Amino acid sequence: MKAKLIEHALSVFFVIGAFVILVIVWKHVQKSEAEARIKLVEPYLNLGFLDYSDPLHRALLKETLDLYYPDRTAKNDSLLLAIESFRQEQFTNQAYKTGGEERGLSSEKLVKLGNMYGLFILVYLLVMVLSYRVAQSLAVLRFIQMKQNRSSYVAELYRYLVGSSPAKGNVSFYFKAISLLGKAVVKGIGYAVLFSPAYVIGYSVRSTFETDSYFFMIVLGVVSNGLLINYANKFFTYLVTESRKGYVQAAIVKNLNASYAWGAGDGMSIRSVFNPQSLYPSHVFSHIYVNARYQYLLSLKEHASFLITGLIIIEMALNIQGHLGYELMQDLLYKEYDVAICIIAGIFLIVKGTEIFADAWFHVESRKYENRA
Repeated sequence: MKAKLIEHALSVFFVIGAFVILVIVWKHVQKSEAEARIKLVEPYLNLGFLDYSDPLHRALLKETLDLYYPDRTAKNDSLLLAIESFRQEQFTNQAYKTGGEERGLSSEKLVKLGNMYGLFILVYLLVMVLSYRVAQSLAVLRFIQMKQNRSSYVAELYRYLVGSSPAKGNVSFYFKAISLLGKAVVKGIGYAVLFSPAYVIGYSVRSTFETDSYFFMIVLGVVSNGLLINYANKFFTYLVTESRKGYVQAAIVKNLNASYAWGAGDGMSIRSVFNPQSLYPSHVFSHIYVNARYQYLLSLKEHASFLITGLIIIEMALNIQGHLGYELMQDLLYKEYDVAICIIAGIFLIVKGTEIFADAWFHVESRKYENRA
């Protein structure tokens, strides 16, 4: 574990160092370009007798420049374009629209970013915990249904319709058929939502929900972009793999409970879906779950990257102002790259912090296994 921590510390040192160098270089380049630009256009902007909003005055300036410098017509045109661009920025640049607010990495900007960053971390942690727990519950439910030899609702409906049934033609027959069809449709809609991008869900309900609320962000972060179903399938794979190992068969031979029937004395309960650790060690699934969870822990590292990307896309796509993702988009739009680099560095630290936590948790669980051995 010590080697892992050193590796993480070195990566943080080098990446943050690279970001700091990028900010310094960008500040220097930005300052040099601004000084060169002002030096070029300032003498012409101080000519009080010229009104650059008047097309006639602009045409006279162009003719005068071409007259005095006939061998540099292209440079004269570039100068006029630079003057016009500089004047337009006075009306369109964000610095002029915010009452002279200082742009770049000022102390006020850092405080503002700090507040956004803290709220982003809070949302990220809530979504991470919820998706971690819900993904396991979905995987456990699917695993139990597999052990109960349950098939899909469509397959059940097909067998029910083509099979011979004494209730055929009665109201109960059609009621059950419609019930199975309804369950299949609801399940299909659920899968469609889980695989849908966040902005599709967001814009589809934008007129009926307050989409700039933190609650809406948390819900979208959990159910959208395919993250939940992807990691539920991954955990389900671990459960199936563990259930086929030899120690499970040996435990069953030793009379550990192995029934997956709902409500049975030696079976499963609904509570075990939401809290698999609530099962007594006398049930074989408790051992399957522990070993599957041990392998699943390191997937938190890749989950972090996808989750943060999804949250940023949600904030950008839905134009949720005052959030970190929207601020990042604004800084890129207005070429405030030093602020954007600062935000990206903060996001990197969140991912790296999650990786350190996952490695530490995995190390603790590994020590438990060593002690058992």
